[in-house]
Amino acid sequence: MKELLEIIHERHSSRVAFDKDRPMSRQDLLQILEAARWAPTAHNMQNFEIIVVDDRSQLENLGNVESRISEDFLRENYQQLSFSEEELLKKKVGILGTFFPPSWRTPGDWSKVARESEPSRLGETIRGSPALLVVIYDARKRAPASEGDVLGFMSLGCVMENMWLVAESLGIGFQIMSVFGADSVEKEVKKILEIPEHMRIAFAVRMGYPASAPSKFLRVRRDVVELAHHNRFGSRDFS
Repeated sequence: MKELLEIIHERHSSRVAFDKDRPMSRQDLLQILEAARWAPTAHNMQNFEIIVVDDRSQLENLGNVESRISEDFLRENYQQLSFSEEELLKKKVGILGTFFPPSWRTPGDWSKVARESEPSRLGETIRGSPALLVVIYDARKRAPASEGDVLGFMSLGCVMENMWLVAESLGIGFQIMSVFGADSVEKEVKKILEIPEHMRIAFAVRMGYPASAPSKFLRVRRDVVELAHHNRFGSRDFS
């Protein structure tokens, strides 16, 4: 296994096509699930379940579910965009606008853009992936004294990161699909996967062995000196 910090540096969202004829190795899958099992969770509540979907007919059923872009997503996504590599390098946060269609990166009436956008199908994102992980949680529970269950959602993030890092170490492509948690999509997915009403979808993961090398794109992070404070806020000496 690679050195941990190297794996952390190389971890990325894999948007390339996966080899649809190469099923997930049971050994690799179990290692990823083992990483999820040992994720830290608030009060060790372990408030999550993982549905592994690798049956082709089920993947096809999920792929037929329609989704629509929301006005909130368009507006808030725009605020995170840079429109050149130079701008992104300067800001060190956010993403390049070229990842999105022109209508999503042109300020205007976001409600109109959302209304006029054609619905898409989950299959466009799944794109022949041999396996999906659907992470769900019991919405009736929360971490003790955690308003809005912030600690519970942090725990789900730890589950995500543990799985992602192990997948990276194994050479497995990993792409988060937050659209599974959108209200209209979640409703249909829960029907297909027979998920109980009280369970909610946190996120899904498109996973598989990349059929080609990942495309190179600019990745940015703030420097340590810009995010770390020493003993008091504003004292920055970690250069």
